[in-house]
Amino acid sequence: MNGSRNKPAPTVKGQADTAISPATNSRDRKSAGGMLKKLISRRNQSDKYPIVTEDQLRALGKDISPDHVLGLREVTEDYLCKPEDNVYSVDFTRFKIRDLETGTVLFEIAKPQKCDSLEHEDEVGDLDTSAGRFVRYQFTPAFLKLCTVGATVEFTVGDSPINSFRMIERHYFQGRLLKNFDFDFGFCIPNSCNTCEHIYEFPQLPEDLIRLMVDHPYETRSDSFYFVNNKLIMHNKADYAYDGGQ
Repeated sequence: MNGSRNKPAPTVKGQADTAISPATNSRDRKSAGGMLKKLISRRNQSDKYPIVTEDQLRALGKDISPDHVLGLREVTEDYLCKPEDNVYSVDFTRFKIRDLETGTVLFEIAKPQKCDSLEHEDEVGDLDTSAGRFVRYQFTPAFLKLCTVGATVEFTVGDSPINSFRMIERHYFQGRLLKNFDFDFGFCIPNSCNTCEHIYEFPQLPEDLIRLMVDHPYETRSDSFYFVNNKLIMHNKADYAYDGGQ
């Protein structure tokens, strides 16, 4: 298992600070449909799942299920699967976050074209196998007071159909679970480009907790687990600062 953050990740800043790169060429991909699919999170009660540790899940190897990660009570320190476990070639190419109450786009970012990525790899030489699996975000304190946020994602899949694609995303601050989000992407046809918007309903945080999260940048962290047919194929990580603009 590789180290989770051997190299510093680029910081993704909210609103006007975000640079938008050209998206991956998708001319050979089939569109999954013209309508934007909106996904609402399942309502899970994490305390009903048996408590498990990261080491216990790692001992399961490739048999990690959604119920297993819902039993975690702390953010993971390393990845629970390898990049090569993504046998369906799921590739996220564009990501946008907006405030659903005002329609304000908080940031938007797209994956560079493949040729640009290869040129960059030639420059850096030593490739980090965790690259693309960890993101560092920076927002202003006002982000913590938003009620509902929409996260639009665009992704492609490989030659095999995906019958049941699910994401579980868990957010923590200093070891405390803040929120669990659980989304079903549904069926994805082979060699398709898919777009959907996750609807995040944020819990109302007390003012003292908001101050702590602002005063302790990057101590808010998340795990995003992706499953196909209840089998873990991808694991991404992120951390967050809310001191932007100060």
